[in-house]
Amino acid sequence: MRHNLQTHQYVERSSGRICDETLFGDRVIRTLYDPVREKIPALFNLFTGPASSKTLAYFNYDSLLGAKILGNRKFLEDCQVNWDECLDPPEQLDTARKFFERKIRYWETRPLPDNPLAIVSPADARVIVGSFNAASGLFLKEKFFAFDELFGTDKLIWQYAFVGGDFAVFRLTPDKYHYNHIPVSGLVVDHYQIDGRHHSCNPDAVVRVATPYSKNQRVVTVINTNVPGGSHIGQVAMIEVVALMIGDICQAYSSKAYDNPRPLEVGMWVERGCPKSLYRPGSSTDVLIFQAERIQFAADLLDNQQRQDVSSRFSLGFGQALVETEVQVRSLLALPQIGRPGGAGYQGEMP
Repeated sequence: MRHNLQTHQYVERSSGRICDETLFGDRVIRTLYDPVREKIPALFNLFTGPASSKTLAYFNYDSLLGAKILGNRKFLEDCQVNWDECLDPPEQLDTARKFFERKIRYWETRPLPDNPLAIVSPADARVIVGSFNAASGLFLKEKFFAFDELFGTDKLIWQYAFVGGDFAVFRLTPDKYHYNHIPVSGLVVDHYQIDGRHHSCNPDAVVRVATPYSKNQRVVTVINTNVPGGSHIGQVAMIEVVALMIGDICQAYSSKAYDNPRPLEVGMWVERGCPKSLYRPGSSTDVLIFQAERIQFAADLLDNQQRQDVSSRFSLGFGQALVETEVQVRSLLALPQIGRPGGAGYQGEMP
């Protein structure tokens, strides 16, 4: 099949069908990340800086003028959101910002897997999985992020802990439900923010800018799952990455529905599947990092990623089959590797 550079496709997990993605602001992003970045770097840096990103977010999601010029009303109509799953009635979601920050009855519409050992997706998103292990068939050498930069250059403990491990990259498109949920159960052992840029997570922008996810502003949370009641797969890092027109990552953990939200703190217990945070608003990215030989990704995600009949800009840009699968929050991402340290039944502490 001949791939089209103008097209970006993904696989819908629930049906297995190939879907065309309508990339929000694609023409603007392609202009910004090609001629503008090359010929006017100062202007490019201005647009991808935090202040400009927040200004663009206000113009696009809050102002009536922005909605009229950029066609947000039509975009909202084209999103084909299932309004029945929303916690608030549709008439109350009357602005782009309210739409992007909507809550859903996830306990009904996004059930957890029956297997209590399952590691789950943190978001409604399109996912690619990979490995830091050069001997692995999933090895993706610094295509989405630079490993030593991802946690922060001063966080040597986490750079060491996750050497040779696996990762999953979740791309949240603007139409998605924008709450992030906890993928595993355990204790928060570290939680911090790293300042950075606000690069777009449009696939074309990701391909053109080297390792953008380790250059963007991000929040890092490390969870020790090797505790009583935990998921027992060692340390797990959840990294929430801002993108163009993301104004904030609001930490709002709730153990039941969205009740009594509170910020994360070191020493806090977090439960698999519970809401953790909210992107305000727009598209954004979650990255999960696992220690070496602790997990095995779901077979359908691995099979979909290697498909040759899907036109993916990631495949074209990175020179290997990299096809995203659309997954729902709290759905199966991976299972523990049985018998490995940190796998099912392992009770020891990890360094």
